[in-house]
Amino acid sequence: MTRDKIREILKKASGVKTLDFSIEHNKFPKSEYQGDYSTNIALVLAKKTNKDSMKMAQDIMIKLHKSQDAKLMLDMSRTEVEGLAEPGFINLFLSKDYLQKQLGKIDYPNIGKKQKVNVEFISANPTGPLTLGNARGGFMGDALANVFEKAGFGVTKEFYINDRGKQIEDLKKGLYKGEKRTAAQIQKENKKVIENKLKIKFDVWFSEKSLYKNKEVEKVIAYLKKKNLAYEKDKALWLKTTKFGDDKDRVLIRENGEETYFASDVAYLKNKFDRGFKKLIIFVGADHHGYVKRIKAAAQALGYKKEQVDFILTQLVRLKKGKMSKRAGVFVTLEQLINEVGLDVARFFFLQRAANSHLIFDLELAKKKSRENPVYYVQYAFARISSILRKAKIKPAKAFGRLKEKEELDLIKQLIRLPEIIEDTAKDYQVQRLPLYAVELAESFHRFYQECQVLTKDKELTKARLSLIKAVQTVLKETLDLMGISAPSKM
Repeated sequence: MTRDKIREILKKASGVKTLDFSIEHNKFPKSEYQGDYSTNIALVLAKKTNKDSMKMAQDIMIKLHKSQDAKLMLDMSRTEVEGLAEPGFINLFLSKDYLQKQLGKIDYPNIGKKQKVNVEFISANPTGPLTLGNARGGFMGDALANVFEKAGFGVTKEFYINDRGKQIEDLKKGLYKGEKRTAAQIQKENKKVIENKLKIKFDVWFSEKSLYKNKEVEKVIAYLKKKNLAYEKDKALWLKTTKFGDDKDRVLIRENGEETYFASDVAYLKNKFDRGFKKLIIFVGADHHGYVKRIKAAAQALGYKKEQVDFILTQLVRLKKGKMSKRAGVFVTLEQLINEVGLDVARFFFLQRAANSHLIFDLELAKKKSRENPVYYVQYAFARISSILRKAKIKPAKAFGRLKEKEELDLIKQLIRLPEIIEDTAKDYQVQRLPLYAVELAESFHRFYQECQVLTKDKELTKARLSLIKAVQTVLKETLDLMGISAPSKM
């Protein structure tokens, strides 16, 4: 990746082998002098060595000027003149030759190295149809799993079926107003919606009941007792979660002898680790924030690190008509929304905001077929490229030296970002980067299309520009695939 190459060049120039510093891609330069990438390496080194940060940045710049690797990659004439910024940032400009050589290359990161990751999402109680709230974690979980896979992880997508407990018993007794179906019927219908409407394919549908059938709850409780991490008080059995940072100990078995939901959770946690997963990602609603500490504590009680379990809390989804609440019986189902706006639009809109921010779903915007609608805008870019490639009477060729216009080079700069987007998202789970990147890439393409004629009388230039838009088509398709969104060749 370009960023990795820059990191190695900077480390050599600064004379350090290990140093934690940032390299930021300047997506929206305030001016043309800001650079393609900027780094705080001089600031970090200055703090460690108690030296002036601007002087440190100047010293690094001198070393860059002497570096053959830097000369092959960077526009040193610009970097030297415009590269320093108070209080010690270094702006780096990629060279035209380097950019031309990157066309057609997608060097995906392999940070996973086949490490097994379990991504659990949706896991809705079978007490009614799926809502927009369920969808948020659903689409985000699906996209994140795709990113993990692209980054080299061994990924399992999992749905936990809550088919035991009070809610299920209440459903059987008809305590949920207007609900005549059994939990099994609801689960079957929801599974059909997930697979056929949402187009999410889970690798594992895990039944809570199986934990009891296979005596896994019984076994994990025995294990915790043996480790002196479970104790009796008030005729109930408690887990010492406070020993691992929880605000209070948690009940495993109630005084009436009934196991709690938490007992199932602990057994399920152990089951996942026993299957060889090194990392567990769990999507839950923001109202389950109290669930995080106790599960991380349970992981430690089982002998694992709390960092091996990560939670992604999804905030509420609202339509303009008001808040959704499944339990209150006032909601718009996910199936209804998809029937209204289509799956592609639903997925894109749900992925646009960070999980920890509230999402207001703009139904009117979602229905528009204009550049105001970001899904339409991105898909139109793909369709336009497909149309040009169909009309072209000559094939793309690697005459990349002809690509010199600003719009051409800006487009290549966007293309080389995808591996960085994937790596960053695999590390911090911020999947909203994907739709944002798709829009930015589409914008760059549309600007290029307005300023640079693709099919010209100059055959070599035409071949080069066809290669460029073919690369854009490939990267757009990859990005849409990660989000689970279609790439239509005609619109």
